[in-house]
Amino acid sequence: MQSNQVLGIDVGASGIKGAIVDVTTGKLLTSRLRLLTPVPSTPEAMAHTFAELARSYNWTGLIGCGFPTLVREGVSIAASNLDKSWIGKNVETVFSEASGCLVKVLNDADAAGMAEMRFGLDKGKKGVLVFITIGTGLGSAVFIDGKIVPNTELGQIYLKGHEKIAEQYASSSAKDRDNLSWEVWGKRFNEYLTHLELLFSPNLFILGGGTSKNFKDYAPYLTVDAQVVPAQLLNSAGMIGAACYAFERSQLAVLSE
Repeated sequence: MQSNQVLGIDVGASGIKGAIVDVTTGKLLTSRLRLLTPVPSTPEAMAHTFAELARSYNWTGLIGCGFPTLVREGVSIAASNLDKSWIGKNVETVFSEASGCLVKVLNDADAAGMAEMRFGLDKGKKGVLVFITIGTGLGSAVFIDGKIVPNTELGQIYLKGHEKIAEQYASSSAKDRDNLSWEVWGKRFNEYLTHLELLFSPNLFILGGGTSKNFKDYAPYLTVDAQVVPAQLLNSAGMIGAACYAFERSQLAVLSE
């Protein structure tokens, strides 16, 4: 394998997907493979699935992983959409031992946002940019003049007048759970963006995750002042960003030796 190739894995609450990424171009070099996230999503069960995905590519090199919790120095410090036994676990250690590969881990939304900033949109890099992944939950990545504010987890905020946190009210899974039309869900999601706009006054919202491909179906119901656009990398952003993060971490480690 070439030094610019890294296996990027995007761990989600419902699925774990991966592909080999060229970190210099952001292109996927293989087809994407997706396995179901085990239930319950314990470290032991997820490590098995993670290793199975790596073996599917006969992979022995570096792996970058986006993980759906707050991650600090490789350790999960929260687990809103995964089994609570992940709290306090070193995700890098768990997945490295299971796969036999060196694994570097960061928050999944941070990974997707970093990929979009590097390989997606060529505008909005100045000022405040808010990247939202819409899936089982609502992930977030906030950038100020192109620099990330890590682990923001804006899906966990409460919306005025609602007892539920935002991702329980306006995520893709909430749409499916309540059998909502795009119009009804779009208006819910607009409430969420309106609240974020009040808090951060962003120049731009970028929407990623599975619903990014359906942007035209709910865009008419978004009334915030900031520009709102779908992510150009769509649902591949998490894999790409995770691969690039792992590559950069490995390069820094070499330079520090």
